[in-house]
Amino acid sequence: MPKDAPVNIGAWPEAAPQGPYRRVSEMQAKLHRWAAADSGRRFDDLFNLVHDPATLLVAFDRVAGNRGARTAGVDGVRVADVHDGTGVPCFLDDLRARLKEGTFTPLPVREHLIAKPGRTGKVRRLGIPTVADRVVQAALKLVLEPIFEADFLPVSYGFRPNRRAQDAIAEIHHFGTRGYRWVLDADIEAAFDTISHPAVMDRIRDRIKDKRVLALVKAFLKAGIMTELGERTTTGTGTPQGGILSPLIFNVAMGVLDEYLHRPWRPGGTMSTCQRRASRRRTGSPTWRLVRYCDDFVVLVHGNRDDTLALHQDLAAVLAPLGLRLSPAKTQVVHMAEGFDFLGFHIQWRRKRGTGQWYVYTFIAQGPIRALKDKIRALTGRTSHQSPARVLIRLNQIMRGWAAYFKHAVCKHTFKALERFVWRRVIGWWMRLHRWRWKDIRRRFTDSTGRWRRPSADGIELFDLRAVSVRRYRYRGYSIRGPWTLSGPA
Repeated sequence: MPKDAPVNIGAWPEAAPQGPYRRVSEMQAKLHRWAAADSGRRFDDLFNLVHDPATLLVAFDRVAGNRGARTAGVDGVRVADVHDGTGVPCFLDDLRARLKEGTFTPLPVREHLIAKPGRTGKVRRLGIPTVADRVVQAALKLVLEPIFEADFLPVSYGFRPNRRAQDAIAEIHHFGTRGYRWVLDADIEAAFDTISHPAVMDRIRDRIKDKRVLALVKAFLKAGIMTELGERTTTGTGTPQGGILSPLIFNVAMGVLDEYLHRPWRPGGTMSTCQRRASRRRTGSPTWRLVRYCDDFVVLVHGNRDDTLALHQDLAAVLAPLGLRLSPAKTQVVHMAEGFDFLGFHIQWRRKRGTGQWYVYTFIAQGPIRALKDKIRALTGRTSHQSPARVLIRLNQIMRGWAAYFKHAVCKHTFKALERFVWRRVIGWWMRLHRWRWKDIRRRFTDSTGRWRRPSADGIELFDLRAVSVRRYRYRGYSIRGPWTLSGPA
């Protein structure tokens, strides 16, 4: 297949009418297959796919289905206002016309500062684009993601289809049990704020030739920020957190790190087989494995501390051209016996109680436990005047989501302790709210046999964390398949 080959727009069948989701899915499957078949191909004529009516409609549905649909950008327009105003068809027709005519210009993102949990005085800067900008970013992602997914390596798990944080934790557990026990726990300083625009655009140009698409991506990078004080600032570096396109752009840039550390694992590389890795270790050379979740990553090393420190220096040199640097305060070299936190989990190599055998265990880190307790305290505080039913609904939402994320860790005792904590907070709040005494609590929440019933109000029952099934997450490794691997015509 020739390099710089244009996309054959006429390849999609037009004889039979198709739903927008099917049309977009088939388009993505074709782009992914073409990108996977030729690693050097640069795609041209993609702009027509970005402003295709089906692409824009699917993009709008994804924006409207996101929780952020309730928030407005600098223009004050929410998704609900689009529905109640001109209507979705007119909104998308106008947006498509501006894209085709080249008059579409992204507006600055509205800055929203949120406090980082457990870090007094530390804030995270989120950018909230306008609804129109979100739709165009979602359309760009629909077109670009299948192309770059063909290049992304299996060591990356963040913000990629069919991959999740639990896969990254399972990979750490998998290699930790196989001798990779020295860990470079890395933290990139202000990663989304400092990444170099020229470096990002160079990486995107390796695959995309369409100048209109490149100009649109660059326009989003340069759109600027409207601060909470109403001041507009330029963005010479970085990509705002909160934008739909930002994680994909960041993953494209961080591919430099993935390729550098994963190159020996490629077929023919010095770590490509078990025998070659064992041969390296016999000669005193280390082997390593990267596990990355967007801007958070660890490097697992089968070697010693000096080998890990040497990798630390190498990675600093790899990240420098991207405008990124490792935080001296938060980047550390640790042995797995000391334990380290990653994505909310605490991973440690330790002796099994009552035996002489050592295993890698995955626990819940203390930070998420403290954050959950803080949320529960805020909902059940003395000054809370919400109805008990509303509080129970919110508590159940928080605990269900939290338990679903952490249920693959060693956490049965943690769930039991948290259940006792939640029960005491809810009962204590109700006693103050209704001026109940202990005998009132027993009368309302015990059955005829004296057994305790779950606290409930207006038919809403408090979720029981103890009932959550705890089981180890299955390591999937190279068996994870993308959404476009099997479907779509050739």
